Amino acid sequence: MDNEQTAQVAGGTGAARPGTRRPGGRTARTRAAVRDAVLTGLTEHGYSGLTVEYVAEHSGVHKTTLYRRWGGVDGLVADTLDLAGEDSWTPPDTGSLHGDLHALALEVVHSFADPATAAPSSAVIAAAFQSEPAAQALRAYYAERFTRCEVIVDRAVARGELPGPRSAIDGGALVRAAAAPLFFRLFITREGLDEPAADQAVAVALAAAHAGTFTRST
Repeated sequence: MDNEQTAQVAGGTGAARPGTRRPGGRTARTRAAVRDAVLTGLTEHGYSGLTVEYVAEHSGVHKTTLYRRWGGVDGLVADTLDLAGEDSWTPPDTGSLHGDLHALALEVVHSFADPATAAPSSAVIAAAFQSEPAAQALRAYYAERFTRCEVIVDRAVARGELPGPRSAIDGGALVRAAAAPLFFRLFITREGLDEPAADQAVAVALAAAHAGTFTRST
């Protein structure tokens, strides 16, 4: 997941959240301006310091409109996350399972390598620890990303790199296994990332896949 995608967020299932319609034109521009203001506010002040007044001032959208369409700070943060799911990102296709997982891992490494671009994504993730609507939106964002990554496993089975049938393999779990150690280093141990960390995470995930760890129980 790259930072620009993470930084565009809000999601969820069931009833639509305030502000989560997908219109174009002026309304889309308004939503983008609000998103940018939310990201700037989260980066500068954190979730606890973000206010509707701040978003109104920096987006040019009147606060009564923000309250009417988004309901408050939680709705604003959630919709910012939801925007991430509206992009056209697709997982890499390198010709091998190892190559695909490695390219995904490097996306994480490179996304957080530059503090200037890492800050908005980190701020959004931090907000999910303080706001349940933001946490729900973040889970929805990653669930959608993992669904897109299922094609990686489809291709691996078709090439004979993983045993079939395809339906028996939990592709989301495999991709999680390759990415999880990187996010652990980023947000738990605060070690930072480099390419050797990505190599190690991918090697462990591949070994587990070949051992049948991600086979769904019947």
